[in-house]
Amino acid sequence: MAMRLLAVIALIALYPVSAAIGNGTFEGVASCAGSTCHGRAEGNGAVVRQDEIATWQEPSSSSGAHSRAYAVLAGRRGQQIAASLGLGNATSAPACLGCHSTYAPVARRGPKFTLTDGVGCESCHGAAGGTWLAEHYALPSTHGSNVAAGLTPLDNPKARANVCLDCHYGSSNPGQFVTHAMMAAGHPRLSFELDLFSALQQHHQVDADYIRRKGAPNAVRFWAVGQAEAVRRATSLFAQPKFAYEGVFPQFYFYDCHSCHRAITDGPSRKLTFETNPGRPIPFGNPPFNDENMIMLQAVAGALVPGEAGAFQAAARDFHKAMGAGPAEARAAAQALAIRAGALADALSGRAYDSADAFKVIAIIAGEATAPRFTDYAGSVQAVMAVDTLLNALVKEGRVTQGAAAGIRGDIARAYKAVEEPNAYRPAEFRAALKLAAGAIGRLR
Repeated sequence: MAMRLLAVIALIALYPVSAAIGNGTFEGVASCAGSTCHGRAEGNGAVVRQDEIATWQEPSSSSGAHSRAYAVLAGRRGQQIAASLGLGNATSAPACLGCHSTYAPVARRGPKFTLTDGVGCESCHGAAGGTWLAEHYALPSTHGSNVAAGLTPLDNPKARANVCLDCHYGSSNPGQFVTHAMMAAGHPRLSFELDLFSALQQHHQVDADYIRRKGAPNAVRFWAVGQAEAVRRATSLFAQPKFAYEGVFPQFYFYDCHSCHRAITDGPSRKLTFETNPGRPIPFGNPPFNDENMIMLQAVAGALVPGEAGAFQAAARDFHKAMGAGPAEARAAAQALAIRAGALADALSGRAYDSADAFKVIAIIAGEATAPRFTDYAGSVQAVMAVDTLLNALVKEGRVTQGAAAGIRGDIARAYKAVEEPNAYRPAEFRAALKLAAGAIGRLR
């Protein structure tokens, strides 16, 4: 044990974190694809599956979505978007490549790196060359020594959330921010839910060896921290003038799409096409900031860190209120809310979790205090994804049987049906379906 510890310390000394993370070379998927590494046809490796490349490339599954990210740029939709925006060919447009391929500065691309890989291994695990590539399979390396050498610690929910958010929300890196103009040109609306998205992209098994090396992941922790980091990312970007405004107009990417994109009526008697939202003290007629993750985070805080809940709720209300005061006030309130979200992320990441936590969060999401805030499509989608994710967590923990979960999934399916089509969304029907699903889960507690 002493010799192993010394060897790990030696690896850390050879590869200091700052140098490893900042100066690594992106070697491309080919550097991971050997049959003794991650390129096997079958997952029968002794430590990891070793068929991770095949899973990443799976053409008919969501697990292969990252490998298809570059190819979609050449499709009809990608080309139409690029043409509308005057970007030229989408497959070479910097505005697209930051997320549809591995974000790698030209000077740090190795000889095997290619944009056509799409979102490759190093998009999530970090630049491999000169950092962790040679060390991560050599004894006596450990997960800790690999991280010290530059491997991104994806077992840490905050680290994983921020890697995913770079593209699944946006970042200040070139080519990693979806504007309202892009969505107007046809780009899909972005949404984010860390635990669900992680499950769809999981290329590994959480077996005894994984738990020994990295600890057992907790689905509620990942979901909750993901919500906090999403709020922090959104408000941090909005607080920067270059992102918050596009000319004289606000950057509408940050706003709730469906607050504007509703049916327009022009008759002698008005017909309101929206519901007043108790969490948004904004002037009548103003478009609201998209607060889907704020709603979820407030529910999380109330259930799991009640000491932080009041301050976060006040900061969220102040932020919405500031939207009607002016740009400077809105940016200042965004900064304050980002700080509160960061504090919640720290608290949620560091606390211990038990099997009752998922029940608590589900009850608050569908409860009398939170449900009235589901007046818009985006927040409602986030809510049903949350209930689905947390039910899965209860099944994994053995608190809910597969048979019981199967019966509840009918109620969840009805909630999903209510948000299946944005233009057919009916808030009251959704809230009723969500209440049925949450109530069925609560009765199993």
